[in-house]
Amino acid sequence: MRAVRVKDFGGPEVLVAEEVPDPVAGPGEVVVDVAAADVLFLDTLIRKGWGQDFFPVPRPYTPGTGVGGTVSSVGEGVDPAWIGRRVVAETGRADTGGGRNSPTGGYAERAAVPAERLVRIPEGLDTAHGLALLHDGATAMLLERVARFEAGAWVLVAAAAGGAGSLAVQLARAAGAHVVGAARGEAKLDLVRSLGAEAAVDYSTPGWVDRVRALTGGAGARVVLDGAGGPLGEEAFGAVADGGHFISYGTAAGAFAEVDEEEAERRRVRVTGLLDLETASPAAKRDLTRRVMELAAEGRIAPRIGAALPLERAAEAHAGLEERTTVGKSVLVP
Repeated sequence: MRAVRVKDFGGPEVLVAEEVPDPVAGPGEVVVDVAAADVLFLDTLIRKGWGQDFFPVPRPYTPGTGVGGTVSSVGEGVDPAWIGRRVVAETGRADTGGGRNSPTGGYAERAAVPAERLVRIPEGLDTAHGLALLHDGATAMLLERVARFEAGAWVLVAAAAGGAGSLAVQLARAAGAHVVGAARGEAKLDLVRSLGAEAAVDYSTPGWVDRVRALTGGAGARVVLDGAGGPLGEEAFGAVADGGHFISYGTAAGAFAEVDEEEAERRRVRVTGLLDLETASPAAKRDLTRRVMELAAEGRIAPRIGAALPLERAAEAHAGLEERTTVGKSVLVP
């Protein structure tokens, strides 16, 4: 089968599609014929060698922590009724030890995954859009749970044109909140407006935080969702109202936002970070994924796929994320 391999950390060019052995379902596993593979901004950071203390990845490895497709075979102890079902699943960390199931990353035509990670895709939702909700959908649902969107409250979503951000905009609007979406460039701002945001602000322009405050009547947003991180996230903190809630979950700027704890305490701002969001158990995350896919199947939210590329163009998918040119979600379609 074809799979994307990374032999050395580096730029997008290190992503190379090549022939590798087919995976075999071991005990408790299934093999999924991959129709779409998730591409996360985190993948681009790991590819460059970032975060080895948090995400240790020996090389060579196959990137990708999520797939959507059809179960083609099952291993010992797995119900054969799974065969033929459309599913999404987290692949987990790549096994690079050269064993029978290597590679296990998602950028491949087939992937072996633990059966306990399978989530069935509901009727009425195609596989690629189901996959688009695997990570970002669960994250958006966690954001909704922690933020407690309220009718009439102002919510700022930074990186609002991204996978999780675009869903958070829709969930906040569905709750009746006033939403300001911050993104970079007119194409992304158009997407943010189409999602229902009352206003869209370009956060690459000077004074964008002041504009957000003006839109909210001068007080700032009760909830700020920071999907950008880094300096942009730190700027976004300036848009949260006194007594509000700042939730930082993204690293699109290359690092997490660093918030002045004394300033947060002085302004009575509650600060929630990514690790606080990740307290949900794997089973709870799967339940969130089921729920968000049901919402999509019912037409109540819609994931936006901006790039769907073959495995051989994985480098292009990564470059689009790094250069901020991709609007919406990126997936690979073997």
